[in-house]
Amino acid sequence: MGTVTIYHNPRCSTSRKALELLRERGLEPIVVEYLKTPPSVAEIKSIARATGQPVRALLRTKQPEYLEQGLDDPKLGDDALARAMHATPVLIERPIVVTGRGARIGRPVEKVLEVLD
Repeated sequence: MGTVTIYHNPRCSTSRKALELLRERGLEPIVVEYLKTPPSVAEIKSIARATGQPVRALLRTKQPEYLEQGLDDPKLGDDALARAMHATPVLIERPIVVTGRGARIGRPVEKVLEVLD
């Protein structure tokens, strides 16, 4: 298997389970603690494309910042949403696993298996 990257929040139990799942399969992914090192706007858009979902699908809609920043406005496009996630990374859904086969949000955690060899 090629490179495996996990956008990870160590305080999130689901994110920890996804990382454990990868390691149980003998994979040592690149771990990006996205709250410390947020992905760029271009990376966020690329990740969304790799999931086959719109950028909006990567948003954590239950975060207070989601409504505070008016991100529930359906008129907002990918650029605006990706800029908001880059500026406020707590808005990024977690965990996200990216491989050469695509990307998946690990909710439920087993979804990441879809992009593993």
